[in-house]
Amino acid sequence: MIEKDEKLKKLLADSLNVFMKFGIRSVTMDDMARHLGISKKTLYKHVKDKNDLVIQCMKQHQAEEQCAMEACVGGEFNAIEEMFEISQVIVDQLQNIHPSVMYDLEKYYPEALGAFNEYKMSVIKNWVEDNMKRGIEEGLYRNDLNIPILTAVYLARMNDFFDENTFPTKDYSFEEIYVEIFRYHIRGLASEEGIKFLKTHVSRLNKAN
Repeated sequence: MIEKDEKLKKLLADSLNVFMKFGIRSVTMDDMARHLGISKKTLYKHVKDKNDLVIQCMKQHQAEEQCAMEACVGGEFNAIEEMFEISQVIVDQLQNIHPSVMYDLEKYYPEALGAFNEYKMSVIKNWVEDNMKRGIEEGLYRNDLNIPILTAVYLARMNDFFDENTFPTKDYSFEEIYVEIFRYHIRGLASEEGIKFLKTHVSRLNKAN
């Protein structure tokens, strides 16, 4: 059973890489089987159809991202360091994403998009709120933050950087957009003490790189 679960995890991870590289709608199940180096019959042993494959890929990706985020939370990092660590997780994921992925989800895979939105409104929302509360306690964020409004703004921006009209993919990469939104967000939160720490932390990261 464990071996079967591991095989499915690998199949979903490899399938997600294919979708991220080529887009979702453009990849047929024949294409997917070919990219994975398996028969279509074998592929259908694990999933019912392409819609099921997309949904399972999204859910596994979200579970893995959540594990990566949890590894950054509540340990040695303060609120600002935690934001940087998690932003790196997100940037790594955005580097190779095909521009059509979010459009494909919105237009053709509403159930998978629903799973993404549910994840965003639970896991991501809770993390953003908790990070702001901790930053205030640590004196690194302003103590007058309106946490519900700022959380809603952060979540709305997650959709904005996939908007082709706002950020044409011929002009900007998803990575560039996210980094600038992240910088804007964290500077808006930071207290005077937080700004000082932020400058020191950025300088330290630049030297390390």
